[in-house]
Amino acid sequence: MDKFYITAAIPYANAKPHIGHALEFIQADALKRYHRLLGEKALSLSGGDENALKNVQAATAAGRPLQEFIDENTEAFRQLAINLNAGFDIWQKGSDREHHYRASQKLWELCAKNGDIYKKSYKGLYCVGCEAFYTPDELNEGECFEHPGKKLEEVEEENYFFRLSKYQEPLIELIEKDTLRVVPDFRKNEVLSFLKGSLNDISISRSNERAKDWGVPVPNDATQKIYVWFDALNIYQSGIGFGWNEKEYEKWWPADVHDIGKGITRFHAVYWPAFLLSAGLKLPKTILVHGYLTVNGRKISKSNPETVIDPTPIIQKYGADAIRYYLLAKINPFGDGDFSEEKLKEVYNADLANGLGNLVARVAKLGEKIGYEPGTSEQKLSHNLDDFRIDLALEKLWQKIDELNGFVDQNQPWKLEGKELTGFLDKIVPEIQNLSYNVTPFIPETSQKITNQFSQKLVSQPPLFPRIP
Repeated sequence: MDKFYITAAIPYANAKPHIGHALEFIQADALKRYHRLLGEKALSLSGGDENALKNVQAATAAGRPLQEFIDENTEAFRQLAINLNAGFDIWQKGSDREHHYRASQKLWELCAKNGDIYKKSYKGLYCVGCEAFYTPDELNEGECFEHPGKKLEEVEEENYFFRLSKYQEPLIELIEKDTLRVVPDFRKNEVLSFLKGSLNDISISRSNERAKDWGVPVPNDATQKIYVWFDALNIYQSGIGFGWNEKEYEKWWPADVHDIGKGITRFHAVYWPAFLLSAGLKLPKTILVHGYLTVNGRKISKSNPETVIDPTPIIQKYGADAIRYYLLAKINPFGDGDFSEEKLKEVYNADLANGLGNLVARVAKLGEKIGYEPGTSEQKLSHNLDDFRIDLALEKLWQKIDELNGFVDQNQPWKLEGKELTGFLDKIVPEIQNLSYNVTPFIPETSQKITNQFSQKLVSQPPLFPRIP
């Protein structure tokens, strides 16, 4: 079976989603839909990172029962994906005791069997935001690079540790040879630079006391919970059957792409493959690292409410496809990009209303004039997303839209009658049919509308994208 298994990062359940989360959900969905066009069986997964200490602290601060608080926030992420027409085939919750707990304990036991887990006392600086320990040389004047301004906790306790240092050379070789592909190249180089430094063993458990007795229990030690990253990363496996449905797991694993934000590259490109190597499991094929979405030029931060935009009202106002188009076409998938409603409106009117929408409306009206019935044309993909440059693929498609609108203007078909008008439509309608096929991964609802309209006798329909004043 030709299969394609893609995952998006597993969002923390300590708060509701913001517009930045939409970027990755849409990217993953577009890539899944593209591979389905290639004829592959494609599967997407995300879920809730629910066992983090920050979730416990947030629920306590809100005065809410922990499981209820986490369920509500995790469901908000799942619904966001659905509202974006980017719903995941599998949504795996970290607090799922039946499947996820069992899978994470199995991963632990495999690593322990290989001699890679040991217990020792430890004292270090812990960033709750990252759910990670840092050494002083990894900090920016004593602060975490990802969470500036937040005081790190000094933690001293007895933990289980994973022998990460043992996998330094194997990981370097795998990444240098692109056996484990990290995209783009400058992220690959960052990972290699980190690996070629001093690679220390890492803590993979917390005491029940510090974990507030929340999370996956360490096998054979009732006093400890599995550290959040060891269990959260395993959602990529637990959701497809690891530890509870081996037939399904073998069908889909390894992941073809892990789509993640740049702030969690180390966990995915170093820690996760090391755990898998230790457990004797297959490694993911590609780790796709995207940048961050800023809002009006400012980093999204809960401490600045103006940057935390709820995407739901935006979707309701402009439609899911407009958001999808903006985030896929106007954001380089490898770098940071900015979002503002003003920019979205400009792009909506220019590219969608005046561009694609205008083209479809003009041709449909001309066809309606003579009762034109389109034939069935051969549809071919005009883009290749193997390099993940979704933005460039859309740029080429919109160049084609501009060309077709220019073709209409040049030929002035509203002046044509009979066979001459039919001849014009015979040329341009197959182009629109093929265009509709090619935009399927990016704006699927619009693609379906065009396909339906241009597969029968042409009649005018309401505008695909009514102009917004």
